[in-house]
Amino acid sequence: MRKTIAGILAAAMTAGLITGCGGGAGTGTGTNSTTAQAGGSTQSADKTVYPAGTITIYGTGQPQYLQEYYDAWLDAHRDIAPEVKIEIVQTEGHAQSREKITMTALSGAEDDLPDATYLDPVNIMDLSQAGILKDETEFLKPYLDQMVDGAASDATVNGKIYGLPESVRPNVLFYNKDIFEKYEIDPAMMNTFDGYVEAGRQLKEKSNGEVYLSYISPGSRTWRYWGRRGLMPQANAKIWDEKGDIVIGQDEGTKLALGTLDALYSEGLLLKSEIMEPALYDAINQQQVATFYIGAFWDEFMRKNNQPTAGQWRVMPSPEFEGVGKAGAPVSSYFCIVNKEDNVYAGLLEQLWKDFTFDTQSRNTWVKSMESQNAPYANPISLEMLQDDFWKEPSEFYGGMSFREMEGKCLENGATNLIVTPQDAEADEIISAEIENYVAGNQTMEEAIANIDKNLKAKIGKAEIIN
Repeated sequence: MRKTIAGILAAAMTAGLITGCGGGAGTGTGTNSTTAQAGGSTQSADKTVYPAGTITIYGTGQPQYLQEYYDAWLDAHRDIAPEVKIEIVQTEGHAQSREKITMTALSGAEDDLPDATYLDPVNIMDLSQAGILKDETEFLKPYLDQMVDGAASDATVNGKIYGLPESVRPNVLFYNKDIFEKYEIDPAMMNTFDGYVEAGRQLKEKSNGEVYLSYISPGSRTWRYWGRRGLMPQANAKIWDEKGDIVIGQDEGTKLALGTLDALYSEGLLLKSEIMEPALYDAINQQQVATFYIGAFWDEFMRKNNQPTAGQWRVMPSPEFEGVGKAGAPVSSYFCIVNKEDNVYAGLLEQLWKDFTFDTQSRNTWVKSMESQNAPYANPISLEMLQDDFWKEPSEFYGGMSFREMEGKCLENGATNLIVTPQDAEADEIISAEIENYVAGNQTMEEAIANIDKNLKAKIGKAEIIN
């Protein structure tokens, strides 16, 4: 009898076997007597049995925690994968994953390619155009109406889907309720960006400059989180128009988005500190930072690094720009199977994705393990799973608010993300460099926007718009 993944995870949690350090699954004997030989899977009477070997997956962030689910899943499926292991290779980001895969493919070393990789829309665009990602359109069709709206949209290129949706997470506003109560400021004023800026002004005045509204990074993450994923889509801003022409220098949405960031920074409302580094976590614990306008992923970092502030935080939808009226844009991540000739594990990886996405019991058990370790996890994209009471449970870290339920609600009325083009990876480097120069005090925001426009036109020119 096949063991359940939830049962394996629960037993491992009880026995202390899950440590969060990852590691490949051990080999085992499946219940099916058919054994696949290396080099290809074999068909039994009712299922495919996969050959012995190691599946390599490129992952970013903290992928070792996904290893827990993978190992338990493999142990529950030893009848079809008796001697298969999964190894996650951590990269610095989706761009590095793309670069490693591209360089390996160009060198002709196909055996060194991973079997799968996690990617964002920008890097899916690049690799799909090169024919490196497996077309998942037919496989996904039966499941599209069982997932949250638009789950596969950002992995769709010219009508074909090149990524299995892993998460769809909104941009939200985290705020420290205790700080707002201490200085008698109503958080409801932050429903709009005008109110958000005003809240920062009041915090600065009432705290004698000791409390900042939020942070600003001196590095590339200011453009990534404040710009591309945050203010720009909410302001209906554009880098390129529908024809691929560069319009960022004249775009009113860009002026609104980056002008708001300029107001926050120039008025001294943002603590200059690199995100995801100890100095910022220390400032949070010392009650010096009141809010974070950022993706829902920030939850996992605060739970892990800011336990002294547990119970103080709340979450609400992102502020809206008056005249635009859109909440934060969702950010999607995808599990992409590499389209290499000998990828004998493609079918096994698709089944793993299906169970991770739709098997409520095993997903909930894994999430409980993640919470016990203050480790990362995302809301499911399965509509049925989201209705499970587990995904509405209150959180002590958020003072009894259900963060999971709020994350789902914050997907409502989301802004449309920026147009994705094959030139975005290069464009992001150009834009970020000018924003970093602005944060360093070397130019005004108006000068930064003008330089972005000029450099994009000089180095890239017209972008390729792919539907």
